[in-house]
Amino acid sequence: MTSTVPASLTRTAEGSTLQAVFLDMDGTLVDTEGFWWDAEVEVFAGLGHRLDEAWRDVVVGGPMTRSAGYLIDVTGADIRLDELTVLLNDCFEARIDRGVPLMPGAARLLAELAAHDMPTALVSASHRRIIDRVLDSVGHHHFGLTVAGDEVSRTKPHPEPYLTAASGFGADPLRCAVIEDTATGVAAAEAAGCQVVAVPSVAPIAPAAGRVVVGSLEDVDLAFLRGLVTGIL
Repeated sequence: MTSTVPASLTRTAEGSTLQAVFLDMDGTLVDTEGFWWDAEVEVFAGLGHRLDEAWRDVVVGGPMTRSAGYLIDVTGADIRLDELTVLLNDCFEARIDRGVPLMPGAARLLAELAAHDMPTALVSASHRRIIDRVLDSVGHHHFGLTVAGDEVSRTKPHPEPYLTAASGFGADPLRCAVIEDTATGVAAAEAAGCQVVAVPSVAPIAPAAGRVVVGSLEDVDLAFLRGLVTGIL
């Protein structure tokens, strides 16, 4: 985890009970979920295996070890998990070096959060090397804290990444809003007790009690996020 703020909660927006906002990265902030699948297809093609498109929904949003391990199992590829992880990260990095497109509404939302001094964290299942490379393009300054998948003992769908982010800001998870694009990420955020906005990317996310599903970040602003915690005791 990296942080540019003290462990105590920084100043929140005036009159708001919302204490912090946490964003997932791939498919939520940046349009890179397709990059991961393309990298997986390319790497496995080099190993002599063709990936079935149906497997895409299984691996989307998952931690690297789970996704890579699943693809080894279903293809029978003769490669160790640690070797495959390196190949996938290298291939993905080559793709993001050619540019990282933001999701619609992402730039506006990040600017609004910054303008109101809202503590904001990036919480991703991607490894630190990938997060830092993406933020070289997007801007590290948007986030007071970042949590990578290889910096926690249990990554998404376990709640640890979001509990770690809340702890880093000294915030109550119940008063933190999370924006996620996959069922795996939503499960992690809900298990942490956070208020969740789902913005489905590759696979649909079913509505559920206490979960807001929107079509795009264009539908999300600070007032919307504050409304998620209104009335919470």
